[in-house]
Amino acid sequence: MTGRANRHRGEVEAVIDGERRILCLTLGSLAELETAFAADSLAALARRFLAGGLKAEDLIAILAAGLRGGGNIVSDEDVAGMCVEDGLAGLARLVGELLTAAFGGEPGDGQTAPDP
Repeated sequence: MTGRANRHRGEVEAVIDGERRILCLTLGSLAELETAFAADSLAALARRFLAGGLKAEDLIAILAAGLRGGGNIVSDEDVAGMCVEDGLAGLARLVGELLTAAFGGEPGDGQTAPDP
């Protein structure tokens, strides 16, 4: 990666559909996910993600919110057709990094990585 992402701002960089993109779960993105997951608070949303067992539909919602928060103009339908480097393993790793950047912890600590 080229290192454009600012981890202090919660940004993650990834190659999606062959293009380097910045993802970030902004406050607006998190509000979007609270609605999508019917969570009544950020703490409830975090607990939902920590519980694991995310469905493909959940991964699409998280990835789409992160892309939009990073300034990318995409719909959930656009995201559903995108390819992430390293396939499903790469997607799970990316979503885990994005959630870790938003909710805290260190990359790779396993605290927020989803269990697809």
